Amino acid sequence: METLGFIGTGVMGFPMARNLARHFGQLVVWNRSPEKSAALVPFGAQIAASPGELLDRCRIVIMMLATEDAIDDVLRQAGADRPGALKGHIVVHMGTTSPAYSAALNERICAAGGQYVEAPVSGSRLPAENGQLVGMLAGDPDAVAEVRPWLAPVCKETFVCGPVPSALQMKLAVNLFLITLVSGLVESHHFARELGLDTALHRAILDAGPMASAVSKIKLEKLVADDFSVQASIADVQKNSRLVAEEARRGGIVSPLIEECYRLFSETLAGGHGGLDMIGVLRGIEGRNR
Repeated sequence: METLGFIGTGVMGFPMARNLARHFGQLVVWNRSPEKSAALVPFGAQIAASPGELLDRCRIVIMMLATEDAIDDVLRQAGADRPGALKGHIVVHMGTTSPAYSAALNERICAAGGQYVEAPVSGSRLPAENGQLVGMLAGDPDAVAEVRPWLAPVCKETFVCGPVPSALQMKLAVNLFLITLVSGLVESHHFARELGLDTALHRAILDAGPMASAVSKIKLEKLVADDFSVQASIADVQKNSRLVAEEARRGGIVSPLIEECYRLFSETLAGGHGGLDMIGVLRGIEGRNR
């Protein structure tokens, strides 16, 4: 079986890589923090000493990196921008960046002789652990068709969105709903709490009603328990809010809810709460209430 490469074993990347290693057995990983890669060895993964070594050993390379700077740094270390450096390779970008950056990355990968597939995912840490993410794919149809089966251990479903950067644009549309949904849920919890209502009862009523969803049930449970452990962090959601707002502005699209969420998550981040789960936006709401 072909060996798959995986770069970036953070909050989302680690469970994704673990599921791939368990399923396929042939997985080479690299991470800037070596201890995170080492934790995957018991699941059958092998560790590359550098991004360049991983590129030498793997034709298909998945990147699950949090920022554009991190992607640029990894590609620089791998020497991937040299003409012909990526000949025969498929580079799969599963993180969330701006669509404009992804379009430029597609050009860079192709100029180096490779093929490029966008494959952002919808879901947080728990769905990643359970292999229940939803994948959105874009790129050359042949490359997308080749990559798609490799994502089965991490995605319960994958959807082909068209050419680059349509998958990332679709991801931003999905994130717009998620961010505004959770923000409204947190505000509802805060409203009930400030009125002196029983927040466990508030949760039970919402869970029983037509607005209940997997997301609302998980987040309400965390809110009632004051559990701010990270599934998707304030810092990450603030970044995603910014990306959605910027893409809306670029396209001349009126998006008042995401603009307000961006301000609220930015305030929460500035308040020192970046490491909390996204329900930690409660701290931003509380700050405005003072």
